[in-house]
Formats: sequence, structure tokens, C-alpha cells
Amino acid sequence: MSQQGYVATPPYSQSQPGIGLSPPHYGHYGDPSHAGSPPGMMKPAGPLGAAAPGGMLPQGPSPPGPQQFGQNGAHAQGHPPQRFPGPPPVNSGAPSYAPYSPSTQSSYPSPASTASVTQMASQLNAMHINSYGSGMAPPGQGPPGPPSAPLFQGLPRPPQPSIMQPGSQVLPPPPTALNGPGASPLPPSTHRQDGLPGPAPLNAQYQPPPLPGQTLGTGYSPQQGSYGPQMAGGQLSYPGGFPGGPAQLAGPPQLQKKLDPDSIPSPIQVIENDRATRGGQVYATNSRGQVPPLVTTDCVIQDQGNASPRYIRCTTYCFPCTSDMAKQAQIPLAAVIKPFATIPSNETPLYLVNHGENGPVRCNRCKAYMCPFMQFIEGGRRYQCGFCNCVNDVPPFYFQHLDHIGRRLDHYEKPELSLGSYEYVATLDYCRKNKPPNPPAFIFMIDVSYSNIKNGLVKLICEELKTVLEKLPKEEQEETSAIRVGFITYNKVLHFFNVKSNLAQPQMMVVTDVGEVFVPLLDGFLVNYQESQSVIHNLLDQIPEMFADSNENETVFAPVIQAGMEALKAADCPGKLFIFHSSLPTAEAPGKLKNRDDKKLINTDKEKILFQPQTNVYDSLAKDCVAHGCCVTLFLFPSQYVDVASLGLVPQLTGGTLYKYNNFQMHMDSQQFLNDLRNDIEKKIGFDAIMRIRTSTGFRATDFFGGIFMNNTTDVEMAAIDCDKAVTVEFKHDDKLAEDSGALIQCAVLYTTIGGQRRLRIHNLSLNCSSQLADLYKSCETDALINFFAKSAFKAVLHQPLKVIREILVNQTAHMLACYRKNCASPSAASQLILPDSMKVLPVYMNCLLKNCVLLSRPEISTDERAYQRQLVMTMGVADSQLFFYPQLLPIHTLDVKSTALPTAIRCSESRLSEEGIFLLANGLNMFLWLGVSSPPELIQGIFNVPSFAHINTDMTTLPEVGNPYSQTLRMIISIIQQKRPYSMKLTIVKQREQPEMVFRQFLVEDKGLYGGSSYVDFLCCVHKEICQLLN
Repeated sequence: MSQQGYVATPPYSQSQPGIGLSPPHYGHYGDPSHAGSPPGMMKPAGPLGAAAPGGMLPQGPSPPGPQQFGQNGAHAQGHPPQRFPGPPPVNSGAPSYAPYSPSTQSSYPSPASTASVTQMASQLNAMHINSYGSGMAPPGQGPPGPPSAPLFQGLPRPPQPSIMQPGSQVLPPPPTALNGPGASPLPPSTHRQDGLPGPAPLNAQYQPPPLPGQTLGTGYSPQQGSYGPQMAGGQLSYPGGFPGGPAQLAGPPQLQKKLDPDSIPSPIQVIENDRATRGGQVYATNSRGQVPPLVTTDCVIQDQGNASPRYIRCTTYCFPCTSDMAKQAQIPLAAVIKPFATIPSNETPLYLVNHGENGPVRCNRCKAYMCPFMQFIEGGRRYQCGFCNCVNDVPPFYFQHLDHIGRRLDHYEKPELSLGSYEYVATLDYCRKNKPPNPPAFIFMIDVSYSNIKNGLVKLICEELKTVLEKLPKEEQEETSAIRVGFITYNKVLHFFNVKSNLAQPQMMVVTDVGEVFVPLLDGFLVNYQESQSVIHNLLDQIPEMFADSNENETVFAPVIQAGMEALKAADCPGKLFIFHSSLPTAEAPGKLKNRDDKKLINTDKEKILFQPQTNVYDSLAKDCVAHGCCVTLFLFPSQYVDVASLGLVPQLTGGTLYKYNNFQMHMDSQQFLNDLRNDIEKKIGFDAIMRIRTSTGFRATDFFGGIFMNNTTDVEMAAIDCDKAVTVEFKHDDKLAEDSGALIQCAVLYTTIGGQRRLRIHNLSLNCSSQLADLYKSCETDALINFFAKSAFKAVLHQPLKVIREILVNQTAHMLACYRKNCASPSAASQLILPDSMKVLPVYMNCLLKNCVLLSRPEISTDERAYQRQLVMTMGVADSQLFFYPQLLPIHTLDVKSTALPTAIRCSESRLSEEGIFLLANGLNMFLWLGVSSPPELIQGIFNVPSFAHINTDMTTLPEVGNPYSQTLRMIISIIQQKRPYSMKLTIVKQREQPEMVFRQFLVEDKGLYGGSSYVDFLCCVHKEICQLLN
């Protein structure tokens, strides 16, 4: 039975510059002939003609034709009522809010004016903005407006609910040069096989389009008799659905319309539909290969034999039986694993299994741990391993009789037999040097160079440490934390402090030989905070004064890490370094860096150098850190280039976190920094970890992405791993998979707890296997696919030109969808784009990834910001990458102050904003409150406690506490959004039509980027074109 997908026909009223791509590249950054290259090596993509047009970079001026649409396509659509319950726009012939109408584009400085670029760059710096739009032709090439968008003739269609057959939905085919702009061919209503009425008959197509601000009437007469096969008439005129030339030159101009954004798949609709069907329910993990609710849906997860999706999500929950099928579909087979994910209080925490000196029961051959996939036989005396099929003897201590269905009598009493996730207490064989580990230590390392003392940062850190040290993480049953603490300050030299509890005053020891760092004291450096509290407070009070007169501006960096690692090594314990640093390390020492920020490399094949570390010192330092269980977390406070690509390498490879606060200003940024510091110190974390992924026969883990280090092809080593870090694992076939036995995955993490206990954390997941491509597509998860594509692309950035990477991504998107179209969808006209239900929003998310500043440079985004975002994404879980690439945009002016639920989000496009509205946008790093010029005064009074729009101070980064329901509800919404996210988001207040709005607009990811990057509608056209080329 062929499965019908989502159907849509984007317009091509003109050929699009820069979107035709070179011949398909296959697979991951390489073609099939390179399939066998070892993991970790990047292959050059297939032959690239020199003339291959740029991935998504339209070069030069845009083609002739009316420059009819502003940055956001069709504003004239007004605001569809079902998405946006705000005050209805005025019905007037003019667009409902002039400043965005295309005619007044000049109300913004044109992107071609370099002044605005510099201005924006300084703003971005001040606001720590990561950015979204992307690099079109550099300013100065081509006209200031966006490249002309493909125009669409004929009526816009009313919003269509996605409730047809598996997601099928139809859009009218594009107009063509041959059938003229008015006479749309017969609409393909055959695809809505549930018989919803199609669009109007042809004569109705001549009604003029509705005025801006009006929504369409429902007076469509159903098209009679068009439910049979599609008539060929309308199709003949454009084989493949691509008109020969620009159609917009002919015909009455008032009929020229762009494809209605409401008729293409909406991420918000998909998220809301999943919430409506699965939100608030119990999701039991008892069957193999079931697709979990989306990451955006809140539900209660009950472990019944497979790991919770909070721990493991897959790109598809049904693997193809053969590698040929996998190559045909090109859907990556991958899992995003977050072994320490936070579990909400209404779900059961992991059980701890303790077999005493016997240790965990494991398969003799493949070493898999006892789990629900083991089959007991011979009355319970032996068991067959689900992974390698080896038959093992059951150890005598573990023996239990079987019941009438061959299940052990103690099945439900043993977590490892009945649950997908659990922990084992590890025996001494699993410990370094076969002895129990010591509890971990935290070392705080503060850069006391001139600028940090002067701007008050050192004092702020010292004050805050007094508070956070009270909250060091501890084992649940313990009174106090077992973690020991130590303190180092540094500029060109290092200062170690003895804070032993019996001292009246802390003692300082200086190490000036930064080339060969040694630890000058052992006893008294790492101490128990409770015991040494008074000495530590004394020290924290003294540090800012001690260096108050220092004029030293040069700093070292690698020796600081080296010192921390040596201290942990000497104390024979794992641990974490918290480094507070602010400048490029230019002092003479290992790891010294020079400023190599070169804008001339952007958009050349050498751009990748900007993402690579300058020196290999940091790589070998990271390797040593991992070997000694030393995790590095770095808080950066740069006021200029600091080479994040080099400084951030050790935090990334050791499982640490990088935080960055550009142009740190005490009054504006201290809250964000303090929240991050508190959160980082308190979060759940495992130290000195090794992760192993085992699979059943027929496939294996080949590639790993994340904050990890690998000395061989199987052991994923992490100096530490916390509750926010995910590792993405790609699988490849090495044989056939059987439909009846499925595909099994076991993730085992060996680690040391904060109390110093060695444990094994096990997560098991069983997936289906099928020889039908339709089953594979039915079980995909788009959010996990985007996480995988982002990480594999961001890893490739180090080795390949960005243009090639973007082309591969577009190509693979088209390939996946073309394979579905060819093998799984009902036959239909070539002019239609058909998307599988599970991938309806793949194009919009993929376009967001392509526009991210890592893959598409923009003049106002610094090299450091790009390296920073690249690093953050490499360790993100699925929920974080979903929000990062497609931000959440909430209407605030329609708040129901009595409800505790978040308002329904709207799509990230400027056409969804209204000048009477107030909107909140968040992407996990930044948060904006956008205020329309006509925002209701009572709301402004309620939120800001000022009388009008003009009185609002846009410098504030936290909302004032005004004692009324609006203020309380909005602050509650902000804290709910913030709660689940690893980074504290700084709030930026943005007023409509003021300069900072340019920054905000880059997050409206469905629109054209200010400096390039397609709009969602244009990208859908581009992908459709690629699909048609593949199918022809």
C-alpha cells in the first residue's frame, strides 16, 4: 500500500540564481566510493566543477523583474486569524503596517550601506548575539533589496489543516510562461484522497486577490468531478514543473502573488498537533520501534523495557534491512544519546543494581550487560545474548526458575530484566588501578589581569563563589558534598593558594615558570569547603584587593589548564576546572596565540582555517586532561578577538562547557553570568567517563559527535559528562538486519559519581527493521535528523569549504525526499512536491541550519561568535537544537493572565508580527521582547510600569517586578522557557522601527536573511527543483 505524503507545489515563476546545484553529492560529505573510509576522516565530496554555483549564495545582482516582495514575502496576506488572535488589522487598501510594506524598505538602512553593517556589528557585540540570517553577496554587490522572489499568480489559498490522509495536502502548480499568469492549470486536488473540496474552478481564479488584511472568504465552490486521476491538460505545458522563462512579465500585475506561506507545512502546526494528540499522556516504552512524542510535547514517560526518549532519540525508529536500502533512501541512521538527562520529578529515577563483588552479569562474547533483550533458556540455567546470539551460562548467584512463558520468576523485581535504563554499582575491575576512586574536586581559576580588576569582574566572581560553594552537588543521602575545592589566580604567572582549615590567613605561592608548570603545594590546596570555610571567605575577600594595583594586561592560558590538571593528578582524583578568562593569551608561554582574525578568508576555500585551532598545544593538552579525568569549563569575557576556536578546544574535548559574554558590562550582564555559574556548579554530572555503544549483529556505530575524545574506534572518552550534553552516534550496516529480531542498541557509560562511587549507567533501545522504504519514512524524527545534520556539517567545517557542505545538505535533503516520492507516494504530477508526513517540516528546519552563521558568514558576525556557536551545537541534545534552529515566538499581548500554560507560538516570520502586538522570541541563547509601535498602553504600563511606548528603556535586561497579573504572567513565562535550557538567556528589549530590530529580524528564520539565505518559501522551491532533477 503506497503511503501518501504531504503534497505541495511551490511556484517557479522564474529561474533562481545560485540555486541550481552541482551534480548530486552522496552520503555524508563524500560519495559512495568513499563509503569505507575510517571514522573521523572527512572525504572530499564528488567532483565539483569550478563553475558550480554557490550553495545558497545568489551572486551578483538579482535578475530583472519586479522587486515586489520585502524581506518576508507576502505581507499582503494579513494575519491569518487562526495563528494570531490579536486585534484584527484594519481593512484598508494599504498593507496593514506601512513600515514593513515593500515600498518603504528604506526605513531600514540598506544592507549595502557599510555604515549599517558596522553599526550592527557593534550592536551584536554588545548584545552577545548569535545570529541567524546569512551571507548573501557581500554588501555592494547587487541591489539593496532582497533578490527578487519567485512570484506567484492566482489566488492565495486559505490555511489548510493538516488532517488529511497521512499529512497529504495540495498546493496549486506554479504558473508558467505558456499558460499565462491568470489561467492556473487544473488544480491537483486528486491528492486529498479524503475528498476535501479542491480549489475553485478556473473561472473563479480571475477574482482579484483579497485586500491586505482581509482573509479569504470561504465561498469556494468545490470543483466537481476532479477526484479521479489528474487531467493532463494543465501539466503538459511544463514538463517537470519548471517554466521556461520568467512568467511574471506577462499578464495583469495585480494577479501576481507569491506562494501563500499558510499553505506550506508549518512547524507550529506540527508541534501543536503532536501536543494535542500526545501531550499530558503516559508514554510507555514497552514496544519495539515506536516513535515517541516530539521533544516539544510534555508527557510522562514510563520505562517498560526501552530507554526513555529523554535519554535516546533516533533519526528513525525503523532501520532498513539492507545497506542498499539505506543508500537508496540516504536517511542517516543515528541516535542522539543524553545519558545523564534530567528526569522530571513525576518520573521514576534510575534504579541502582548492586551485585556486590560479582559485579554486573555480562555476555562472555560481546560483553553486553544483562538487559531485557537477553533470552533465558534451559529452565533458567543459560541465556542467549540478544546482541551477538551467544549462549551463556547463568552465574550460580544469578539463577532463577522460569515461568510457563519462559520468563524468570523475578522478572519484575530486577530492573535490568524489565527496564530500559538502570545503573550498576561497578566493582574494582572497573576502576583505575583497581582501586576505588577519590571524590572529584573543583578548582576555580581567575584571570586577575588589569581589565578584569578594573571592570569589577574579579570582585563579582569572588563574591558569588561564597554563595555557590554552599551549593556544591552532593549524593542524595549525604549531608554535605564530598567535592573538594581549590583556588588559583593568574595573569602572566600563576598564584596557588593554601586554604588549609588550621590557617589563620590563606597563603599564596607564585609559579613564574609557566613553561614547565608544577604544583607548589599538595596539602592545603584542595580542601573540604565546610572545614575551610572561614579561610576561603577570607581569601575571596582579599583577592580583589591583592591585585587592585596590578597593571599586568598579558595573560597565559594553556599553563593554567596544565596547572589544574597537574593538581588533580597529584591528588589522584577526577575533577573540573572553572576558568574565568577574558583576553587573547599573548604572554610568552605554551599555547601563546596571535590575532589571526582575517575577514579576507571569508567565502574562500580557506575559511575553514578560522574554525581550526592555531596550535596543536591545545589538542595534546585536551588529550592529557581526558586521560586524568580533568574537565574544563570556560567562562569567557572578551572585548575583542580571543580565538574561541583555539581556547574552546579543551572545554569541548573534555566534556566541559563554554560560556561567552561579549563586552561584559556589570549592570547588564552580571545576572546572566551568575545564573550560568550557579547552574553549572549545581548540575548533575559524572566524571572520568567511558561510553561504549553495542549493537546487535548486522550494524555498528561508526561515527561519534559531541564533547568527547576518542583514542580508538569504540571507546568514547569523556573527562566528564553532565545532564545537558548529548553524544550523536551514526550507525552503518555491516550485514543484513532481520525484520523479526529488529535492531538493538545498548549504551553503557562507566563513570565516577560526585560522591566518588564508580558506576555503570545502561540505556537499552530496540528498533524495528523493515524491507519497505515506506516503514522507514513513517518512523523518522525530523528534530533528531536536524541534530545529526547540524553536527556532521559542523564537524566537516574543519575540513571542507562551506559551499560544498551547504550543497551536500541541500542535495541530501532532496535525495531523501525524491526517494520517498519515487518509492512510497501515489503517482502524481511532477509539478507537485510530496513530503512524507514525518518530514513535513524537514525543509524549513534544514533551511534554518543552512542560514546559521557557522555555515553562512555575514559581515556583522565575528569569527569568535561563529566558532562559539559551532562548539555549542556539537554537544546539544535534540530539544536544544530544535529551539536553536527554529526559535520560539510567542504573542504576549493576547496573554490569558488566568492560565498557567504558555501561549501558542506563532511562525518565525515578520509577516506574523503586528504593530499592535508584543512578542517574545527565544532560541536557547538569546531572548527578545519585541514591541510594536502601537502596543496597547495598558500592557506597557502593566509590564514596564511606564506610561507609553516612548518611555520604555531598552537597556534593561530583566523586567521590573510590577505587582500586576500581566507582569507576573510574563515573568513566569520567561522563567518557564528558561528553566529547561542549559544557558541563561539575556533579555533584549527591541522596539519596532529602531536600529536593534535588525538583530532581532535575523531570528525570523522563515524569512530571507538580511545578508542572504533563502526564505522558507524559496528554499522549498529550490528543494523541489532538485527533486525534479533527481527524478528526471
